[in-house]
Amino acid sequence: MKARKINESIYWMGAIDWDRRLFDSLIPLPDGTSYNAYLVQGSEKTVLLDTVDPTMVDVLLSQLASVPKVDYIVAHHAEQDHSGAIPHVLERYKDAKVLMTPKGKGMLIDHLSIPEDRVIAVKDGEVLSLGDKTLEFIFTPWVHWPETMVTYLQEERILFSCDFFGSHLATTDLYVTDEARVYEAAKRYYAEIMMPFRKVIQKNLDKIGSREIALVAPSHGPIYDRPAFIINAYRGWISEEPQNVVVLPYISMHGSTKKMVEYLTSALTERGITVYQFDLVVTDIGKLAIALVDAATIVIGTPTVHLGPHPLVFYAAHLANVLRPKLKFASIIGSYGWSSKAVEQIAGLIPNLKVEILSPVLCKGFPRESDFDALDKLAAAIAGKHKEHNLI
Repeated sequence: MKARKINESIYWMGAIDWDRRLFDSLIPLPDGTSYNAYLVQGSEKTVLLDTVDPTMVDVLLSQLASVPKVDYIVAHHAEQDHSGAIPHVLERYKDAKVLMTPKGKGMLIDHLSIPEDRVIAVKDGEVLSLGDKTLEFIFTPWVHWPETMVTYLQEERILFSCDFFGSHLATTDLYVTDEARVYEAAKRYYAEIMMPFRKVIQKNLDKIGSREIALVAPSHGPIYDRPAFIINAYRGWISEEPQNVVVLPYISMHGSTKKMVEYLTSALTERGITVYQFDLVVTDIGKLAIALVDAATIVIGTPTVHLGPHPLVFYAAHLANVLRPKLKFASIIGSYGWSSKAVEQIAGLIPNLKVEILSPVLCKGFPRESDFDALDKLAAAIAGKHKEHNLI
């Protein structure tokens, strides 16, 4: 795709990766992604903000073919989907310098073997004059690596936000046109990548909040020409207040745990609680992560395998522990043949979740009437806790 004009002196450059379906060999990309770079031409200096994934460097270089000079490359983040093409751009523009945070400078040298004399470490709040345009560098650590920053173009009121506010979404739309689609993609992106750092994100949101922003230009997904849409969404996602939601990831090997899950889902629904049920055999982990963003309670369902939980349940519990959602309560349901330590093992997997553990329900073999009664009591306990927190 050719470079696209934002205005007379600012251009979107980058590549749309329609077919990529996995990121970091871990994160599903059902809608592909884009690698956004931006060219800002001042009256005296020209700057390229970020580059593209190394697999699509030819696209960026073709867009730069008509650009005679690049004075600076701003590297907001050292991860290769943003910085991987920097060596190629430096090869073309022999006098160009890379601008990065001090931590980022070391990472670029380590990860990409960029010569140290071609990287300049900038300070938090430092400004760079391009003649008639001024760039301000704002450090935003842990969004989502320790070296990250964003750039604010003062005259145009554009925030070049890198991964902050991004969305893995392949689209020809330069700006957000389908807010519902972008909202889900951005929430997935936040859930999978940003949620572990939500307390730091609050500080970074406050840091950029004093600036008037006309456009948010992220490094993945379309540009926000209505910035309040994504900024307000982030404020809701990072808040400490959950919603009246139970997330119920489970595995069932012979039907017993599935029967318990279906019964509990019905019991919770009857009590006015929204439930998101996930069979971990077929679940897109991104969908599970999205559901965890707002949930107040997680209930993990598992059969017993060699006295412990099913391996996929280990993974789901570990995922929740790593993502650190705003959960308030947790419980465990499941079945066993002769003995089980599933409850103790699952509880040991989620130390990062500051949750109250509600009485688990384990049944021996197929659930009986007494087991369904226990599930009713668990549903009532969850509803009671939600009411105490004014969620119902």
